[in-house]
Amino acid sequence: MNKKSKKLKWLLYAILIIYGLVTLFPFSWTVSASFKSYKEITGGGLNLIPKQPTVHAFKKLFMIDPNFLRWIFNSFYICTLGTFINVFLNSMAGYSLARLDFKGKNVIYYGVLISIMVPGQVLLIPNYLIVKSLGLLNSYNAIILPAAVNATYIIMMRQFYINFPKDIEEAANIDGLGRLGTFLRVSMPLAKPAIATQAVFIYLGFWNEFLKPKLYLSDPSKYTLTVGIQSMMSRYSGITQWDEVMAASLISLLPILIIYIFLNKYFMQGIRMDGEK
Repeated sequence: MNKKSKKLKWLLYAILIIYGLVTLFPFSWTVSASFKSYKEITGGGLNLIPKQPTVHAFKKLFMIDPNFLRWIFNSFYICTLGTFINVFLNSMAGYSLARLDFKGKNVIYYGVLISIMVPGQVLLIPNYLIVKSLGLLNSYNAIILPAAVNATYIIMMRQFYINFPKDIEEAANIDGLGRLGTFLRVSMPLAKPAIATQAVFIYLGFWNEFLKPKLYLSDPSKYTLTVGIQSMMSRYSGITQWDEVMAASLISLLPILIIYIFLNKYFMQGIRMDGEK
């Protein structure tokens, strides 16, 4: 390796280190600020080590705020139920497009592909009008039902089942299982890697969703954690209690970090599948 290549290599490392530090600083400051007092935060300074560490903000959230625990429950409920529905319907739709032969199959397939290209924001108003006409406003169903299927993961499951050996399904048919039984007892259980991958991304998508809960939910007791944190920023006569907001933000990040740490391989698998698609 010549000197020029070494210099370029070290320059690249330096750029990556600087980029990493810049990217990590906001998160590091959020963690630090959650253990600071309101006075220290508003007093200025970007020090990462609190002068007088305190957990007062966390105590206020869990012991004084009447809705905070409810927001956490709402988020887990919506994420869990929404993910189960999504995974099942996406898998069934992908299996149908891969295995069944019926009139209009290609039209449906290309329709699903085209729907991936439509930005979600374009559908906000039509979805809102439909949800309102069905009487679902201010309910969890307003968030779960419009997102019951995901075109991206339908295509992903279709690709998985296309490459899935037909011999296994044929053996199940010989043993007396019908098409639905084969899907539920054979094909779907053997698709665990693909199902786990989509489940991780779908769960995080529901957890991080802000716009739809903000649009559909008006009762503070039904807010998700993301909307609840935003509402905290103006509850005290327009004065933001930054210590509480930072503590709540840190709590909202914990499930994401835990999922990423323990299910990192599914993140990588999902990225690889997106690239292949």
